[in-house]
Amino acid sequence: MMATKDIIDTLAGIEPGSALDGIRAKRVQARENAQKSYLSLFEPIDAGDFSLSERAAVAFFVIGLHREPVVAAFYRAKLAATAEGARLVEAIEVEIARGATSGPYGAFPAGPLSVENTAGLIYRVSAERKPDLGPRLVAALEHAHLLVFRPRDAASADMKALLAAGWSNTGIVTFSQLVAFLSFQVRVVTGLRVLGASLGRTANAAAGA
Repeated sequence: MMATKDIIDTLAGIEPGSALDGIRAKRVQARENAQKSYLSLFEPIDAGDFSLSERAAVAFFVIGLHREPVVAAFYRAKLAATAEGARLVEAIEVEIARGATSGPYGAFPAGPLSVENTAGLIYRVSAERKPDLGPRLVAALEHAHLLVFRPRDAASADMKALLAAGWSNTGIVTFSQLVAFLSFQVRVVTGLRVLGASLGRTANAAAGA
């Protein structure tokens, strides 16, 4: 049995025996796979060259961009609890505010879809925060913003920027998996919260009938 409580249940506020718990219990494999993904990305046996502090910093930034305060607070606390977290939290908060926008946007290759090209913020870490974050996290935050808001613009030059900042090929793969998982996680948590609120209203209406 996994020692860490199911992360999606925790973030969505799902209590054992609740209606939402029953709904999730019907998809045991999906529930277990999501938890295993979280554990492998955020509580790995060996973090390799993608440190726990860097993982939490990227997570806090990405979830902050998604404007999901409860989930962001979770990853903020996770970052603050790491060895380097105290000095990183404030810098990440500033960069979340600077990177806030709406998307997706970007440009398609020349062709019929070009009519759907949409301009948007090309995010870069502020010069003032670069010393606090260091080159690896500077590159990571800029790439994470790219993946969240303008994935259609991703190119080989963006990967080269990560490599130049000290990221290994293995680290880049894990980084990409982490960002993808966070996007999935925040959608699921948000959806479950909406569903839970709807079930609550239905139950209250039935009780008052």
